[in-house]
Amino acid sequence: MYAAHFGLRELPFSITPDTSFFFSSPHAREALNTLLVAARNGEGFIKITGEVGTGKTLLCRKFMAALGDDFVTAYLPNPYLEPRTLLLALADELEVAYEPELDQHRLLKGITARLLDLARARKRVLLCIDEAQAMPVETLEVLRLLTNLETEKRKLLQIVLFGQPELDRKLGLEAIRQLAQRITFHYTLGPLSRDELDFYLAHRLRVAGFGGARLFTPRAVRRLYAASRGIPRLINILAHKALMSCYGEGRQQVGAAHVAAAAGDTLAVRKRRVWPWLAVAGGTFAAAAAGLAWAYAR
Repeated sequence: MYAAHFGLRELPFSITPDTSFFFSSPHAREALNTLLVAARNGEGFIKITGEVGTGKTLLCRKFMAALGDDFVTAYLPNPYLEPRTLLLALADELEVAYEPELDQHRLLKGITARLLDLARARKRVLLCIDEAQAMPVETLEVLRLLTNLETEKRKLLQIVLFGQPELDRKLGLEAIRQLAQRITFHYTLGPLSRDELDFYLAHRLRVAGFGGARLFTPRAVRRLYAASRGIPRLINILAHKALMSCYGEGRQQVGAAHVAAAAGDTLAVRKRRVWPWLAVAGGTFAAAAAGLAWAYAR
């Protein structure tokens, strides 16, 4: 695509949660430190919340990668599961052998036995659940029961919930108030500030191999912040499209018009607010995309 044109080894603004691109902003650094301290203290429940696109999944992966060999981790990316299915998923993650028709009680006994074996081997077990706001209330209650498993010294299983703000509303329900009371560490991820955006762009470009001077003009960065509100996923989408637009025109530096074109072509931005400079942006991006297609065809 445009990587060679800008002297890049790889695309710098992919929305895939690649830990090599993890940006240690104050929010991300505080959240990661909170997770590491809580995990090493043996807390039963830890919670991280943030709006869509603020980097929860990337933080989760960075956190699991930062844990030492004394931790065994399990990861559930899709927790919209009924209670027994959740236990089956956990059993799979912990490599527990079981018969398909095993009932929930015996399944739990098998998981407990495995946790005790790991505890005797001086291993801590940590379950990370992404998109936890999607978890049914009955399944959340099973999670609470799992954290009842403990030795005289510590919990056999620690659980980290990563979710959107809807998770807080769900935890406020009377039916699962006991679970909410057990969350001892929590952190809320926020968007990047305007000043952080400059460092974020430079960081991802550097990791991707860029060694030149400033690639995004100051006006482009201001427009990028206005369109994205500092939300990393939107920043990545818009920056990627702006680079495509810039490449399609054969230019070496991304300007405000390229960002405007990218914003005009991004539904999440257009639905939220229409700036005056978005009026012709869709057509501008279409023209740039046509130029890009022509460049490929040569």
